[in-house]
Amino acid sequence: MEIEILKIAANTKNNKEIKNFTHRSKNKNPLCGDEMEISLIVKDHKISDIGYQSKSCIYCQASASLLSKLSINKSIEKINEISTFVGKYFQNTNLKFTKEWKQFEKLFNKKNISRKECILLPFKTLAKALKS
Repeated sequence: MEIEILKIAANTKNNKEIKNFTHRSKNKNPLCGDEMEISLIVKDHKISDIGYQSKSCIYCQASASLLSKLSINKSIEKINEISTFVGKYFQNTNLKFTKEWKQFEKLFNKKNISRKECILLPFKTLAKALKS
């Protein structure tokens, strides 16, 4: 495991519960049992605050940490775009992250393909929350 993954997961600024959320979702990875809950506040079609809680592996924690950090002040449209993009990424690793999302390259690479569902769980949970 890379030290970079551990560093990303160690940033727990958004590992919190948001009580006055506008959107919330829970999700579970049926393959490994990771559990994720995301709550957020959406104002004017933008995420103004986000919190996550999980019982999960380090890959899922790193993904949730980075996603939460990069989602603040992003439009729902942008979040839906990145969620769709990462869903296709492991099928076509020739895809390139835009500058805006480049930090995800630390998680999304061929050597982490066996942890694909762990890495994608926060994205799936956030997308599910935004649909509610």
